[in-house]
Amino acid sequence: MPRLLAILLLLAAFPAVAQDFGPPWTTALSATHPLVGRIWSPAEGRYLRQQDLSDRLGKADIVLLGERHDNPDHHRLQTWALEKIIAAGRHPALAFEMIGPERKAAFDSRRAAAPDDIDGLGEALDWAHSNWPDWNQYRPLFALAVAAHLPVRPANLSKETVQTIARGMPVGDDAKRGYGIDQPLPEFLFAPMAEEIRQSHCGRLPERAVSPMVDVQRARDRVMALALMTDAPEGAVLIAGAGHTRADRGVPLHLRVLAPGRPVFSLAFIEVDDDRADPASYGEAYGAATPPFDAVWFTPRATDDDPCAEMERLMQRKAMDRKSER
Repeated sequence: MPRLLAILLLLAAFPAVAQDFGPPWTTALSATHPLVGRIWSPAEGRYLRQQDLSDRLGKADIVLLGERHDNPDHHRLQTWALEKIIAAGRHPALAFEMIGPERKAAFDSRRAAAPDDIDGLGEALDWAHSNWPDWNQYRPLFALAVAAHLPVRPANLSKETVQTIARGMPVGDDAKRGYGIDQPLPEFLFAPMAEEIRQSHCGRLPERAVSPMVDVQRARDRVMALALMTDAPEGAVLIAGAGHTRADRGVPLHLRVLAPGRPVFSLAFIEVDDDRADPASYGEAYGAATPPFDAVWFTPRATDDDPCAEMERLMQRKAMDRKSER
């Protein structure tokens, strides 16, 4: 049986996301916003049909699917996109920001021993203690990878490496070159990345820690790019936070250096803002005139919780715990 036919049969048997994706949404905040469910092409300044998007996904060699981690609909849309890529006859490697290299051996071993045990893969990844959102949000992606026999790859630094770089400790010249942090960034790239780091830490990060954290971000982007281009003759798909997938820098910047000429398509899933009805205006959150992606799919919001308020509560709890230990 031809491989494409076999894959299509697998997809037919697999519980798929609806062909015409839309309501009911899993998330509900601003679900009636006029942009919800619409797909925008920033470069063209126009909306796309789902079929247009499906065609572009199928033609790209490398596809980046940028999410907000805690939005369940973003993971549903990622599964939809991966289905379309497979249905186009592709057999891509599937790389996850959520998997570090230290879990690869356990994952591969569990998959070889019990390939149909999807939840066992989550156990092998120790997902319950990983600080990523609930396993069930990502489970359909892993299930689809198993059904279509896709290679699954880690696409992040080890926790030890993150800590080493973040603390400004030496990592060795070869490692620096491998992580793409052996040369300083030009100011036009460093300045906005540094500001993003400050904002993401709610202004609580000491200034001396900003530059090392920029290096962590750069190293993560390089490792993701390497995961997508190494031994991937049929292309690759990345599951990662949208900040890593922006087309003006992040992973695409590294891909342009490491794999020039390979078609890359970056699709971001973006939550709507009640104060914004113009799709181009969503670029402001990324410091750009328009969203820095090849396409944007707008969704309802998962939460209106203030992440900085939550960070403040967490820091207060830690301070109280330290005080009680004295």
